[in-house]
Amino acid sequence: MTNTPPVTFTDVRDAAERIKGVAHRTPVLRSRTLDELVGAEVYLKCENLQRIGAFKFRGAYNAASRLSPGQLAAGIAAYSSGNHAQAVALAASELGSTAVILMPEDTPRSKREATAGYGAEVLTYDRYTGDRVALGEAMAAERGLALIPPYEHPDVIAGQGTAALELMEEVAGLDTLVVPVGGGGLLAGASTAAKALDPAIRVIGVEPEAGDDTKRSLEAGSRVTIPVPRTIADGQAAETPGELTFSINKRLVDGIALVSEDEIRGAMRLAFERLKTVVEPSGATGLAAVLAGRVQGARRVGVIISGGNIDAHRFAELCGD
Repeated sequence: MTNTPPVTFTDVRDAAERIKGVAHRTPVLRSRTLDELVGAEVYLKCENLQRIGAFKFRGAYNAASRLSPGQLAAGIAAYSSGNHAQAVALAASELGSTAVILMPEDTPRSKREATAGYGAEVLTYDRYTGDRVALGEAMAAERGLALIPPYEHPDVIAGQGTAALELMEEVAGLDTLVVPVGGGGLLAGASTAAKALDPAIRVIGVEPEAGDDTKRSLEAGSRVTIPVPRTIADGQAAETPGELTFSINKRLVDGIALVSEDEIRGAMRLAFERLKTVVEPSGATGLAAVLAGRVQGARRVGVIISGGNIDAHRFAELCGD
């Protein structure tokens, strides 16, 4: 028996060194208008400006870079609704490998085309009837590929934690960190980094109302499974938290806030009109939570904007009058 956590702050620091010069050190955005609306100082960590347009490249590259030469030569597999797919495809390309990605049939076209554009072979499945984990594992085994899951992997979690590490290195004195949560990899990595740097900081995860599996699980003290969520925040349409990610989040996370579809749209619109930045629905949930007053008592709050992969037509459809 051991009390050593599955991912440590040292793992996050090591990941930061591996991705240095490959992943972007994304900017932190400020807005006086936003501060006034929220009633606190808000610092937005803009992972929508990360390579592939989302934080996922951090974890994918960290995990892929640790594969053996033989594994890289054989190729990499992944399953993803979009951003992890693109991240693995680009990481494989950067490392001279190839990628085969399993994606839901209803994945936004822009994400599927971007994944193929990075050189990956794309296979599809029905997210409402198929088990992506079983399908992905079977595909990887059949083809002899190294499987990099979207969140259930220590190296992926450590890589995602580098976003919070960078934010807290740049902005001192944060009392609250707000992080979108789907499968829980970003939240697990961010909470690992944040609590190591400042044990007093509050870490709040944010889910869409339709996809509250992590909130229910934390309240129950064990992983809860819900029907496949139907939400505009497609990157957060998880049925149940990951086993590994939940083991970290139940220990470190202080709470989960929920946001409505309209609140997500409102945050996307505000980011576009007032902050001049494009955010996809899943990337906007943290901002939506602080705008809706779901994060009480914060005076100096960091928010991870997790992604910006949305095409112009879909953005207009969601945010237009």
